[in-house]
Amino acid sequence: MFVFQWKQGTSDAQQERARKEIGAFQGVIPGLLQTHVGPNISPRAKGYTFGGVMQFKDQSYLDAYFQHPAHQALLAWLVPLIDAIELDLFA
Repeated sequence: MFVFQWKQGTSDAQQERARKEIGAFQGVIPGLLQTHVGPNISPRAKGYTFGGVMQFKDQSYLDAYFQHPAHQALLAWLVPLIDAIELDLFA
């Protein structure tokens, strides 16, 4: 699970690009079973306006995801635009 606070000056187009690129991981990242990503609709969001949930087959696929080229390409342009919280859990 992850949530983002967009930094000042992040455009709607950049936010949409993030949504599309994260959603496109489905079928590209091995072991990724489900991806749900989009605007946070909670009134208790505390400034975190975007988030997602990704389910992996097991821990080894989650571990491999971090170094996958598609994920690294996303991080290269996205990280400067966000303050993020990430949670990894067994469910």
